Amino acid sequence: MNFRTKKRDDVSVDLTPLIDVVFLLLIFFMVSTTFTKETHLEIDLPESSAEATSSEEVELIEIVVNANGDYAINGKNLINNKLDTLKRAIQKTSNGKSDLPMVITADASVAHEYVVRAMDAAGQLGFTKLSITTKQAQ
Repeated sequence: MNFRTKKRDDVSVDLTPLIDVVFLLLIFFMVSTTFTKETHLEIDLPESSAEATSSEEVELIEIVVNANGDYAINGKNLINNKLDTLKRAIQKTSNGKSDLPMVITADASVAHEYVVRAMDAAGQLGFTKLSITTKQAQ
């Protein structure tokens, strides 16, 4: 009898489909990831020789005015710097409570007009507890 041994094929794993799947997953996660862009207004505070006071109340409204006159209320930038927009944003943030303390933080080089506009909006809405932020003189 003539016994012939069958040649065995080399067993190997084809990595090409695996690499394709890995690249597809990588592309999927890159496309579906949301990137947050946090915007903050850059401000340079004016100096004051008075001592800092601490406020015990947790809930307050903070209006930030940068050097260009752009407003942000509690960290949310406004679309423009008009009085009506400012008043609507303050009303939305305060939920109609005019007894909340309000802090105005303005850049040292901002025009006085923008600070007065923020104070005027607060006054028209009935806010009486108003503070202006400064930094300690060195």
